Amino acid sequence: MLNRVRSAVAHLVSPGGASPPRPKSPDLPSASSAPAVSAAEASKSPPARPGSGAPTKTVDARASFSRPTFLQLSPGGLRRADDHAGRAVQSPPDTGRRLPWSTGYAEVINAGKSRHNEDQACCEVVYVEGRRSSTGASRESRGSQGLCFYYWGLFDGHAGGGAAEMASRLLHRHIREQLKDLVEILQNPSPPPLCLAPSPGASGPSSPSHLVCPHSCWSPQKEVTHESLVVGAIEHAFQLMDEQMAQERRSHQAEGGCCALVVVYLLGKVYVANAGDSRAIIVRNGEIIPMSREFTPETERQRLQLLGFLKPELLGSEFTHLEFPRRVQPKELGQRMLYRDQNMTGWAYKKIELEDLRFPLICGEGKKARVMATIGVTRGLGDHNLKVCSSTLPIKPFLSCFPEVRVYDLTQYEHCPDDVLVLGTDGLWDVTNDYEVAATVDRVLSAYEPNDPSRYTALAQALVLGARGTPRDRGWRLPNNKLGSGDDISVFVIPLGGPGNYS
Repeated sequence: MLNRVRSAVAHLVSPGGASPPRPKSPDLPSASSAPAVSAAEASKSPPARPGSGAPTKTVDARASFSRPTFLQLSPGGLRRADDHAGRAVQSPPDTGRRLPWSTGYAEVINAGKSRHNEDQACCEVVYVEGRRSSTGASRESRGSQGLCFYYWGLFDGHAGGGAAEMASRLLHRHIREQLKDLVEILQNPSPPPLCLAPSPGASGPSSPSHLVCPHSCWSPQKEVTHESLVVGAIEHAFQLMDEQMAQERRSHQAEGGCCALVVVYLLGKVYVANAGDSRAIIVRNGEIIPMSREFTPETERQRLQLLGFLKPELLGSEFTHLEFPRRVQPKELGQRMLYRDQNMTGWAYKKIELEDLRFPLICGEGKKARVMATIGVTRGLGDHNLKVCSSTLPIKPFLSCFPEVRVYDLTQYEHCPDDVLVLGTDGLWDVTNDYEVAATVDRVLSAYEPNDPSRYTALAQALVLGARGTPRDRGWRLPNNKLGSGDDISVFVIPLGGPGNYS
């Protein structure tokens, strides 16, 4: 087994190891597989925006290939978008029908890493109608109104595009379902109730008095904010999306997994949810405000080691949860070597024992860091069939579907048209840092009039082009002659200020 794992690692770190072409990407479930939308709800929803509905597809001799609907690609455009040699940058057409808030978007396919572009994107305006109250009264009779939220999502697929495509179709619907219970609560300035009344006709279990502790045993009631309810709704939606992928991965062949970076604007606040290694930053008056962090084997080392320590059966007999500066050699048995475990941020010495010769749970550094010598991200959706190379050990138990959610209150600042929220998959950030992105924001936006809505698409295109580079004899190169990004690159630029952006 150790020899098989060593071979897998050698393949990962060897230069020029491009992946073989991926198998044909299957069609994903239709909209009918998503949470049901009532006729009344559909009639009260806002008019359809560019980006709603299923991704555009084309079928040819090679494979099924799909891109976001809001790109409005013709069959010829789809073929150009799928061309690894030309790597043409794709953006929505400048037809006057723009994405919400005049959002800018651009993408480009990889340089041959996978058969198709495995990134997906979604941009929606979603209407949420509250559920019927416990009294059975309709929404109209109660005088409350539904809510609208704006939604942007980037999904970076791996080991196939099925999971990313499925998430781009359905995750916002799961968020809507979770917000239905909160419509009245979020519009009421009073603190949210701790318990919701059962649905009409539902009978709950009785609560015998002898099972209830005296009030003196309880601490004072915890404060729960409306903001935390929205955060919880987003987190729960990610979990339900992942569970749906597990249930339908065979019937709909949603292969692989995906990182997910989602933005929800609701009631004056921006919620940024990240599960994976994509990144979001706000550039406001030249200041950089990080709105996410990457989840990799290095950043989540202690969580992964703790799980391996508590459940050693997940490691089999091939892996150890301990980390060493390098691979332990059999000749070093009995010697003392630096190590660290799930409780440590620093290093200490320990005596090398036989179990320490096992392959480490986390190996490699930077972009080459891997969990169980297989995957380089530790949060995301899907990956339910992922196993260690040439083994039956599942990796999914170490991967979390829960995002980290950060909140930005738009009402606390007066934003100008040059203030933007930039979302990008790791294809952008592999070769570009926050400061370079901020410099590009200033350079591009200053060349346009503040009220020109095309400026944000131009900025997204500039960011993608800057990370892709230009073709030369030795591949795609940046102006400094360093390698450009060979990965799929997808970028949203969301303006935070300017007239009409929030209508």
